[in-house]
Amino acid sequence: MTVRNAMFERAGAFVNDVGAAETETELKSVLADITKELGFSHFALSHHVYLSSSSEPAMRIHNYPEEWEVYYDRQQLGRTDPVHRACQMTAVGFAWSQLPNMIPLTRRDRWMMRAAAKQGLGNGFTVPAHVPGEVNGSCSFATAKGKTLPAEHLATAQLVGSYAFEAARRLLKRERQKLYDPARVSNRERDCLIWVARGKSDSEIATILGISTETVHQYVKQARANYDAVSRSQLVAHALFSGTISFMDIFKR
Repeated sequence: MTVRNAMFERAGAFVNDVGAAETETELKSVLADITKELGFSHFALSHHVYLSSSSEPAMRIHNYPEEWEVYYDRQQLGRTDPVHRACQMTAVGFAWSQLPNMIPLTRRDRWMMRAAAKQGLGNGFTVPAHVPGEVNGSCSFATAKGKTLPAEHLATAQLVGSYAFEAARRLLKRERQKLYDPARVSNRERDCLIWVARGKSDSEIATILGISTETVHQYVKQARANYDAVSRSQLVAHALFSGTISFMDIFKR
C-alpha cells in the first residue's frame, strides 16, 4: 500500500471518528491526532468573525500557541486576516505561500505573517468553508517554523478540513438548539417566521394569513423572545440556524 493510499484510509477513519465526537474536547483531540499524522504541528478551525463582538454563534477550535491567540485577539487581527480574505477567492484548499497570488498583501498583512513566524508558525494550508446563510470559516493546518509543507498530504488535508468544520458546525448547532428549542415555536409562529424571512411586514403577513395585524405582531414578538433576537433579521438568522425554517421555505412559492 502506498503512503498516499494509507493516508486516504486514515482520512476515512478520521471521518468516522470526527462524526462520533460529542464534545468540542473530543473533536479537538481527534483533529490534533490527524494533524500530526499529516505532517503539521498546528490546526485552527474557526468562523471568520471577531469573536468578542459577534452577535451570532461562532466557533474557534485550535492548538496554536496560546501567546499567538492572545496577541491575535489583542491586535484584532481577525478583522483583516489575509488568510480569511483569501478564502473568499476560492472553494478549495490553498497554501499560505500562495497568498500573494490570490490577494493584494498590505504592509499590515506582511507584518502579521512575520509576527506569526516569531510565534513558531511556519507555512500552512487552509481549507475554506462556505455555507449558505452562515458566516464563512475555514480549517487551517500549519507547520512549525522552518518545516516544509507536506505536499504529499495536502489532498488528505482538504478532506480532513472539510469534515472537521462540518463536525464543529454540528456541535455548535446542537448547543444552539439547547438554548433556543424549535419545539417552542408554534405552527402559526413558524408561518409568520417564513413570511418575515421573505421580507413581509406584519400587516402584509396578516393579510396573507387571514389574521389580525396585532396577532401577527404577538407571534413575531414571541418568536423573537424565544430566540433572544434583537431584530427581525437576527430572528431569521437564528430560525435558519436552528432548523426551524429552511431556505426552501423562504424561496419556494
